Amino acid sequence: MDPETPMPPTSPDSRIRVKRVENVTQVEFLDRNILDEANIQTIGHEIATIVDKEPNPRLLISFTGVEHLSSAALGTLIQVNNQVRNRSGQLRLANIDAQIYEVFTITRLNKLFSIHASTDEAMKSFK
Repeated sequence: MDPETPMPPTSPDSRIRVKRVENVTQVEFLDRNILDEANIQTIGHEIATIVDKEPNPRLLISFTGVEHLSSAALGTLIQVNNQVRNRSGQLRLANIDAQIYEVFTITRLNKLFSIHASTDEAMKSFK
């Protein structure tokens, strides 16, 4: 089996790119700005669908290329985190722009999430 397997979009208007690497589902955003409420709801629904498919989801969300994130997007990330934890899974965030990371720090979300500088570093952190 190929160690990296692209997965089909969960919907035709998908706002994320998903692939399986080893036993981790990696999610990347297609948009540089995650501000639109409808897109955030779509992203939340797509990620929830991914998490629900696995008994112990291992999810890595990469913010490569993301420049702006709304508070609604942060709320969706908190929901995803809770959903992953309720299923005894693990969530990692990676490649967060310095300005966005500052928001995580101000809101103390950097204490809630396992945040890593790179995808490789995040992959190594899974147990």
